[in-house]
Amino acid sequence: MLNDIEKVLITEEELNKRVKELAEILDNDYEGKNPVMVCILKGSIHFFSTLTKEMKIRQVYDFMAVSSYGANTFSSGNVKLIKDLSINIEGRHVVLVEDIVDSGHTLNYLIEMLKVRKPASIEVCTLLDKKCRRVVPLKAKYVGFDIDDYFVLGYGLDYDEYYRNLPFIGILKEEVYKK
Repeated sequence: MLNDIEKVLITEEELNKRVKELAEILDNDYEGKNPVMVCILKGSIHFFSTLTKEMKIRQVYDFMAVSSYGANTFSSGNVKLIKDLSINIEGRHVVLVEDIVDSGHTLNYLIEMLKVRKPASIEVCTLLDKKCRRVVPLKAKYVGFDIDDYFVLGYGLDYDEYYRNLPFIGILKEEVYKK
């Protein structure tokens, strides 16, 4: 598996340090607000788990699952809801925790869908922001790292469901996904 990695883009140590910083920022911004922390499955699970463990404020968890990639290296733009929230978010502060913001289609779809449920606020916390690929005007309030146009995986991010367990963010060799 490691032979498929061109290079490590963000080390495990860099990830842990930045996630702790984001947790502190969220703690300050949401003190006394008891946010609903929403993990966008599956890619965000490692980031979500570490982030919420580092946070010191009261919070509740919920999960959503969507698909827009399939076995591709790019978003199709067609978002399919696989699992919806189980918590009523009306009047609640919601933080969508995402692994990567790429084209913006997925998060735009989710935000528009959730706005109808009348939350007090909706913000996005993403581990990675790939602004160079943005198609939909969308800005995440909380960003771990801005990255260039690489196909990345590890720390929850995958290619065709593999590589999620890598403890770092790596760049996949082009020959692996262009077979």
